[in-house]
Amino acid sequence: MSLPQELMRAIEITRKHNKWRRFECINLIASENVMSPLAEAAYFTDMMHRYAEGKPRKRYYQGNIYTDEIELLVMELMSELLKVRFVEPRAISGTIANAAVFKNLAGPGDKALIAPVQAGAHVSHTKFGTLGALGIEHIELPFDLDTWNIDVDRAVKLIREVEPKFVTLGASVYLFPHPTKEISDAAHEVNARVIHDVAHVLGLIAGEAWPNPIHEGADVATSSTHKTFPGPQGGLIFLDNEKLYKRISKTIFPWFVSNHHLHRLPALAVTAIEMKYFGKQYAGQIVRNARAFAEALASEGFKVLAENLGFTKSHTIVIDVRDLGGGAKVAKKLEEANIIVNKNLLPWDPPEAIKDPSGIRLGVQEMTRFGMKEGDFKEVARLMRMLIINGREPHEVKERVVELRKNFIDVKYAFPIPKGVKESPLKVPMLL
Repeated sequence: MSLPQELMRAIEITRKHNKWRRFECINLIASENVMSPLAEAAYFTDMMHRYAEGKPRKRYYQGNIYTDEIELLVMELMSELLKVRFVEPRAISGTIANAAVFKNLAGPGDKALIAPVQAGAHVSHTKFGTLGALGIEHIELPFDLDTWNIDVDRAVKLIREVEPKFVTLGASVYLFPHPTKEISDAAHEVNARVIHDVAHVLGLIAGEAWPNPIHEGADVATSSTHKTFPGPQGGLIFLDNEKLYKRISKTIFPWFVSNHHLHRLPALAVTAIEMKYFGKQYAGQIVRNARAFAEALASEGFKVLAENLGFTKSHTIVIDVRDLGGGAKVAKKLEEANIIVNKNLLPWDPPEAIKDPSGIRLGVQEMTRFGMKEGDFKEVARLMRMLIINGREPHEVKERVVELRKNFIDVKYAFPIPKGVKESPLKVPMLL
């Protein structure tokens, strides 16, 4: 029989996406990355069809001999990589990881302190997201624009006044390490816990280019596994406190996750091993690229924030584009030229400005994984200036972007696919 028209349409849409994003765009979304070919091969397995409720060797389903093994291996690898005692890999996203921890530490009517929304707090930290869904009151920590960070003195005072159940650090706009030790010391004075969301910087922590908050006094860290850590989409929780670990583990299932998307686990194991061997090199290059990119953008005439602090110590750069038409317009125009960024609130924006905020956010981690170095990001900055400041037509710049991207197709900082593993037993085709 001939294939249905709607089936061919679905395949064609997928092919177009793969070709566009994987081979023709400069991807600068700070919350994305790509897996290696080997990790992708490990991702497309029969495990994607299976269930494994509960913990390894204590499942409610049979058939988990090997899923138990791979989950235990992931826990061992991530524990070694992050230098912590306990790892919980069953959260299927960073938001679910946050929810499981929040639920354990506070309840309806309790108070939590978070970083300001406009200064980068993730939506799950807030009354607009998971915190609000759990009925926990959201109180914002004071923020210092001069240091682009939590105002430590005022935050310590607020912690002592409010006596919250917990304090959440970490952010989606995360340029500089938060003052984990100072905040943790103050929180522990009033028997509050400190949760540090490191979703954006997990790869930098694994590569020893960013401090591990557990080693600085945080009680628990939450994360996703697909930003600077270039694994499959999913969540992670890690900590050293055994009692708290057991409580959180019991909350993951059955409160927030039934089946935890088992095909993530082999890909996560492969990525953890890649980061064990290549993580320092990769993380170091990310940090160098971000700094060079920020400097180049400033030289090209963009208002890159935190210049007085060296722009950034992470993978992320933030630009004020109010004078260039606003975040929504600039992000859309860049997309038309195949440069992919996102519009972003800045500290002076009201929350309702989310549809057209003052800023755009850029991340270098994905293009670094494709092999870009400092000089290549200077060329990207030049293309952005031609489009946004000089007013060149998107199609003109797009041609240059596509040509530049041809030099950066293969994933770096990864092992090759071993001989004999080239083709999956499932014979899964890539729709290219």
